[in-house]
Amino acid sequence: MDHDRMPESDRVTVGLVQMRMEAQLDANLRKAIQLTEQAARRGAQVVCLPELFRTPYFCVTEDHANFDLAEGIPGPTTEAMSKVAAQHDLTILAPVFERRARGLFHNSLAVLAPDGSIRAKYRKMHIPDDPNFYEKFYFAPGDLGFQAFDTPQGKLGALICWDQWYPEGARLTALQGAQVLFYPTAIGFSEADRALAAKQRDAWMTIQRSHAIANGVFVAVVNRVGTESGLHFWGSSFVCDPFGEVLAQAGQEKEEVLVVECDLRRIDATRQGWPFLRDRRVDAYQGLLQRWLD
Repeated sequence: MDHDRMPESDRVTVGLVQMRMEAQLDANLRKAIQLTEQAARRGAQVVCLPELFRTPYFCVTEDHANFDLAEGIPGPTTEAMSKVAAQHDLTILAPVFERRARGLFHNSLAVLAPDGSIRAKYRKMHIPDDPNFYEKFYFAPGDLGFQAFDTPQGKLGALICWDQWYPEGARLTALQGAQVLFYPTAIGFSEADRALAAKQRDAWMTIQRSHAIANGVFVAVVNRVGTESGLHFWGSSFVCDPFGEVLAQAGQEKEEVLVVECDLRRIDATRQGWPFLRDRRVDAYQGLLQRWLD
């Protein structure tokens, strides 16, 4: 989707909506609207919601009935959130369980512009298949590639949950000019993994802070909280700067709205001090296109 290039800004104020999901889809949507409006009142210009925020995290089981939770883009979720974007002059990143066609579904995200239009769409590229995270049963892999979106607040990138473990996705999005990488997420632990939960959470934060450092960009991560079907979602939504410093972080238990001003001039300062992009050996990375170097 081509759009006229937006003017660059020195600052962008990011809002992250960390919320607990209920069984009722409309209740989740109403709560998302209320918390997004709260972020707007506190000065947010870009608001990101958690992965699959309209529904409980249904991928804990393989159940064909859950396909009835999907919707189109445009559809009820984007229509409701587009009104909020227009009313509050926001850019909203709204994850959606996308019904693309009969029998074809994606874990997606719509970028909603301040005029209420759908500016762009991203489909989750990396699809997990782990105990309690049976996403391959539901979602086809994304086919829109990694993208950076022009918005009035600057150039933004969006990836989704399992994407956050892959440096390639972060790099390719940053190389297209994204100044802030958003990661809407649904991640936590089961009772069987409780002993490892702290280590898993630490690794989750470390890999995403590393994306900020390696690419010289801001990273904004928003997770859900609460317990659903035996999964304990650890919240911990955060924003870090291009040096990897955590500017703000939510707790692990409660619903919270983070609003963080990002000074985009830090990107220039960090990249000048650590010129990783300058020193990349683009002539020597052909092996990255192979699954394994035998």
